[in-house]
Amino acid sequence: MIGNRRFLLMATAGGAVAAALLGGCGKKEDPIAQAEKKAAAAGVPAPGIAETKAIMEEAYVYGFPMVAAYKAMVEFNVDKSSSQYKAPFNEIWNDSQTFTPKDTAIPTPNSDTPYSMVQADLRAEPIVLCVPKVDKNRYYSVMLADLYAFNYGYIGSRATGSDAGCYLVAGPRWQGEKPAGINQVFRSETDFSLMIYRTQLFNPADIENVKKIQAGYTVQPLSAFLKQPAAPAAPAIDFPKFVGDDPFKTEFPAYLDFLLQFAPAIGPAAVEEPLRAKFASIGIGPGKKFDFKDLSIEHKAAVGLAIKEGFEKIDKAAEGLGKEINGWQVGAAFGDRAFYKGDWLLRAAAAKAGIYGNDAVEAMYPQAHVDSEGQTLDGSKHKYTLTFAKDQFPPVNAFWSITMYDGKNQLLVDNPINRYLINSPMLPGMKKNADGSLTLTIQKDSPGKAKEANWLPAPDGPIYLVMRLYWPKDAPPSILPAGEGTWNPPGLKRVQ
Repeated sequence: MIGNRRFLLMATAGGAVAAALLGGCGKKEDPIAQAEKKAAAAGVPAPGIAETKAIMEEAYVYGFPMVAAYKAMVEFNVDKSSSQYKAPFNEIWNDSQTFTPKDTAIPTPNSDTPYSMVQADLRAEPIVLCVPKVDKNRYYSVMLADLYAFNYGYIGSRATGSDAGCYLVAGPRWQGEKPAGINQVFRSETDFSLMIYRTQLFNPADIENVKKIQAGYTVQPLSAFLKQPAAPAAPAIDFPKFVGDDPFKTEFPAYLDFLLQFAPAIGPAAVEEPLRAKFASIGIGPGKKFDFKDLSIEHKAAVGLAIKEGFEKIDKAAEGLGKEINGWQVGAAFGDRAFYKGDWLLRAAAAKAGIYGNDAVEAMYPQAHVDSEGQTLDGSKHKYTLTFAKDQFPPVNAFWSITMYDGKNQLLVDNPINRYLINSPMLPGMKKNADGSLTLTIQKDSPGKAKEANWLPAPDGPIYLVMRLYWPKDAPPSILPAGEGTWNPPGLKRVQ
């Protein structure tokens, strides 16, 4: 998973909203009051303060992943002054190295696989992604995610195989048919869609091979693929800046206003029409101009409290994702619209825990912030070990890894040997115990040169670990429900 926690560990509505409540109203009319007048004119009962608060909290939970996705879009594809800027829309960006502690746009980054990314603007016409033939022994995947944070499609080793092919990605308003030369058509429910490529790196010396594969990843408009004139350009967009945490606090409704225009309630999203109508009743929706400073004192209080409680609800749900097994949280939290079944809190919790995570069939992510006895992992106070019994490594069709993060911000941990994870390709260089088991040493200081092969450096403080199982096996032993959960991750043991 890429992840999404550091920028969400905010003061949330608390002090910021309290301060805002002290200010007076702006010159514009209260947007909630405008919605109330519109409802009255139509003979529809307007929401009272209590109902307004409830609807705003529901909108916050619903829209949280969209604002999180927008933050990544701004930093990766809009704000060229951002240290995290990658490429313009509809152009592929390839990273020639795995993520390091210097990469801070999205927490819990995957450092197993060099990334490639495309942020697609599908308003004018579809785009075509072409992939080269990839050796069957090398895992790769292309995950297609929309602004809702739904994973609506996959290309790669598991989903489509290792042969070369071209795939069309269309927006919600496209009415065309599959052209010749296209293996499969994927439909995004939103006008913008992020494609995340993950290409397995076996070892540092393997990077040139990964670069050759990345060079074979191409993206082009459908018109170019068909050798036809380009479609008329879509209208230019004045993208709101993303500054600090305000988009997740008092400015949240305005950002949701902006984003909903690119997420029409058509196709599969038509089921949301009653929900969108509810949001519109308090002034939230496409084309609306919700501004917190224009609210009345009463509405400011209701909105501020709704946002505060909405965030707390998401935070609690994120902490409780999955089932706890030996100190690890194990469960499936990412998928498409059918997977979530209208559970917007689960979707929001997944986005907070680590946005852009894979579907369970593509990858599972056991996460740990406590040891086998339920005590918080802390590298400043303790040393730990993690032991895999003989022949009891994570059961996968591709590969597995364990990545270390700082528990305070979920970013990778800087360390003297530049090791941010331990994965299965590293096993030949590690030292096993006499009984064939493998013990990893997890601590902030080096255990000594002779033991560094099995050392996963920890932060000088709270620890957060993520285990990644790529293409998990679906028959016993398996971590997947389909395999009856017959494999469980071992617990972390406190040794000092």
